[in-house]
Amino acid sequence: MLCFRGGGKRLERAAGPQLGPQWHNEDLPRLAALLTFASALSILVSIRASQLLLGAAWLALIAGRVRPRFPRLAVPLGIFLALTLISMAASLDPAHGLPQVKKIYVYTILLAAFTALRDLGLWRKLVAWWTAVASAAALLSCGQFFQKWLAARAAGRDFYDYYIVERTTGLMSHWMTFGGEQMFVLLWALAVLLFAPGVARRRLWAAALALIALSLALGMTRGIWLGALAGSAYLLWRWRRAAVLLTPCAAALLWVLAPARTASIVRPAKVDSNQHRVVTWRTGLAMIRAHPWLGLGPEFVNRRFPEFVPADIPRPLPDGYYGHLHNFYLHYAAERGLPALLALLAGLGLMFVDFQRARARAGPARRYLLEGATAVGIAAMVTGLFEHNLGDSEVLTLFLVSAAAGYVAREDAWHTEACALRPST
Repeated sequence: MLCFRGGGKRLERAAGPQLGPQWHNEDLPRLAALLTFASALSILVSIRASQLLLGAAWLALIAGRVRPRFPRLAVPLGIFLALTLISMAASLDPAHGLPQVKKIYVYTILLAAFTALRDLGLWRKLVAWWTAVASAAALLSCGQFFQKWLAARAAGRDFYDYYIVERTTGLMSHWMTFGGEQMFVLLWALAVLLFAPGVARRRLWAAALALIALSLALGMTRGIWLGALAGSAYLLWRWRRAAVLLTPCAAALLWVLAPARTASIVRPAKVDSNQHRVVTWRTGLAMIRAHPWLGLGPEFVNRRFPEFVPADIPRPLPDGYYGHLHNFYLHYAAERGLPALLALLAGLGLMFVDFQRARARAGPARRYLLEGATAVGIAAMVTGLFEHNLGDSEVLTLFLVSAAAGYVAREDAWHTEACALRPST
């Protein structure tokens, strides 16, 4: 086994015959890192481009005889995916769950990023590029917001009623996808500002942060707001505990910018989805009670939803989307069973424990990665109370790459400590 080290990077190559003279030993691993980097970045623009680049990265890793590396998170996630396949096999129509089998490919970006992106400098560049693209998308969304305001005015309609069913999407096709990605990038940019050493052009970073935050505010997606506030509160608490008091100020600013939407959390209007979510949650609980171990099967929540709507809920149902349960905890339990949900929760819990333990050993160059990945996990779990956010491939991809960043920093911190403790020869 050959091990390449230096500058916080490490790639392992399986023993065996090397490629021909036209390739240097490290050419293909470097190409794999570049392609993985491009895949992680392009998810903010195009899922098709991101997945094509991911496939190319895997080809480069295989051709370069680079051993895949598995973070500790891969074990519970592997169990979750195995239980998904078992649930599908036990369902009424296994072929109906094939889209979720295809989504396993998305999960491989965790391994690709953990294997190929070993250089801490690449992660710093990736966060910078994420922030730049998210800022451009935020500018675009501001233009979209103004266009929708003009369209509502021309149609003589109340703007809130008009906008809430057709919100800004930035570079994405749906406002929930756009909001989820912007939320994660916002937390990464904040982690860099608070914890990364030697940050140049801090005013530019701060301006980008404000612009992305504005796009989240104009997106009027309440679950995203709560997730972003929770992740930001964690980062501020870790930075300076008194700074966490800025979180209520941000919530107050949301009230000023979008008073009707903020008030709808407790006093919903007709177009708000509070009652709609009550229906999906109660229906999900009924599904879990009926099929606690293996669930209905992947993709069956939508197909069998009418069977499980409680009889005491008035018909017609409130306006809203009933293709999923608007809560990834309930959705995965209803779709794949409680054991699958527990495996996923075990993975999330393990991730947090691993990153918090590594904080004590991590220097400034690694700490921002651990803190940013933790904040992303917190935001995902909070938003997941109100949306099936990890069921969205774009949001899932960004979440998994974020987790890989934390595990790279964790392993690098342990490796650096071990080298420091090793007696010199």
